[in-house]
Amino acid sequence: MSKKHKGQKQRNTFPWPLVVFGGILLIVAAFFFANQGGDSNGTPSIAVDQQKIDYGDVNFGVNKTFAIKITNTGDGTLRFKEEPYIEVLEGC
Repeated sequence: MSKKHKGQKQRNTFPWPLVVFGGILLIVAAFFFANQGGDSNGTPSIAVDQQKIDYGDVNFGVNKTFAIKITNTGDGTLRFKEEPYIEVLEGC
């Protein structure tokens, strides 16, 4: 066991300046990460290669598949607020 001498203060061993600096660094990194990745100057524009897909008459229980190509023709980042969906119209 170590003995304390009179007049000596116990040294604080926890690195508070390092913790504060690390916290500030994390806040700055989070700020830059949140503002990165957005081309706020550009405008996104969506384009689909086919507007309408017509299979004609299809019997019940017969599966049909198709592929469409969706591209961003604008100069900004395209983001969806909701999950994209395809609307199926009968008898069009």
